[in-house]
Amino acid sequence: MAELNGEPVGLGQLQNLALTNYGHFTTMRVDDGRVRGLALHMERLRRDCRTLFGVDLDPRRVRELARRAVPGTGSTTVRVTVFDPGLDLGHPATAKDPHVLVTSRPAGELPLPPLRVRSVTYARDVPEVKSVGLFASLHHRRQAQLGGFDDALFVDAAGGISEGGTWNIGFFDGSQVVWPDADSLAGVTRELLKDAHGHVTRPVRLSELATVRAAFATNAAIGVRAVSRIDGVDLPESHEIIDTLRTAYAGIGGDVL
Repeated sequence: MAELNGEPVGLGQLQNLALTNYGHFTTMRVDDGRVRGLALHMERLRRDCRTLFGVDLDPRRVRELARRAVPGTGSTTVRVTVFDPGLDLGHPATAKDPHVLVTSRPAGELPLPPLRVRSVTYARDVPEVKSVGLFASLHHRRQAQLGGFDDALFVDAAGGISEGGTWNIGFFDGSQVVWPDADSLAGVTRELLKDAHGHVTRPVRLSELATVRAAFATNAAIGVRAVSRIDGVDLPESHEIIDTLRTAYAGIGGDVL
């Protein structure tokens, strides 16, 4: 399913998005018409719209458009993409008429198998925005997969860990969850899980991995996914903290879309 401002979308309307790659989005897992952290998803869209286009986005209108893509029962992954079809590549400052593209697909079964990730020195452009510009993230993911891993983990020049290309990462030090203090996207799932267990936010470096008890990735589509390998460091494929966070996340009551 794909609609632009509530109407079937044509190829010509998507041309600008494909050629300029300027816009932002959020992805929501909808279970029986409900979304965990719906207010956070809507606030992200409003915030990013102001950042990229300088105008406000009506969350009620977005919810109305997104609701059209959701069946009454079952689980669906809905992506809301905001872009301006009239954007001029030479004059992006004139882009002030964002449209709402809604696409949907069946949601995958959870939990997913553990991730094996390879670190790469990289930081996303404007990391606080969930941008449609995924070239570098997909390139690094591809290179990691060609090297025998599942995905890439972004670090700075000093080995400070930030995030994955489309997910946040968390660690368990034996007593509390540790979220990396670094420039990254404030994922909705990460923010919801901060109330699920004692946690701290501080810098985390690759050199600390030998002392880590468990690691996990989070986003709305995957929930909580174990990370079983980072570079040459093996981590448990299952751990009590991961079970605890999964149970807590599953127990969060979603809001009606």
